[in-house]
Amino acid sequence: MKTLEHYGPLIGRFLIAFIFLFAGFGKVTGFEGTVGYIASKGVPLPQMAAIAAIIVELGGGIMLVLGWNARIAAAAMLVFTAMTALIFHNFWAVPTDQAQNQMIHFMKNVSMMGGLLYVVIHGSGALSINRQGRS
Repeated sequence: MKTLEHYGPLIGRFLIAFIFLFAGFGKVTGFEGTVGYIASKGVPLPQMAAIAAIIVELGGGIMLVLGWNARIAAAAMLVFTAMTALIFHNFWAVPTDQAQNQMIHFMKNVSMMGGLLYVVIHGSGALSINRQGRS
């Protein structure tokens, strides 16, 4: 049990961060497509929004994995994930044939927010740059 308590937070941080790192990398390599998708949702300044998303996903993801200011990173990622769920996965406002897929994505975001909230409250754990959950 001590092993799980020691390594669990690091593994958990990595598992939460992985989807953000993957998505952020995809936004960098497909920047124009990302900007177009953001613009299609009516978000103002889509290029700036894409850059902000990349910063939150890659920067926050790296900070979370390293355990460096993990609480701050997780809080920013939590807000970003909530906004993403409401703007991009609004299952209540899409055609019926898209509603189930968007609801799954919405619920995935809600679940991710739960993991991020856990880090905000409990910190990063012992195996982190800031150590002992104080980050």
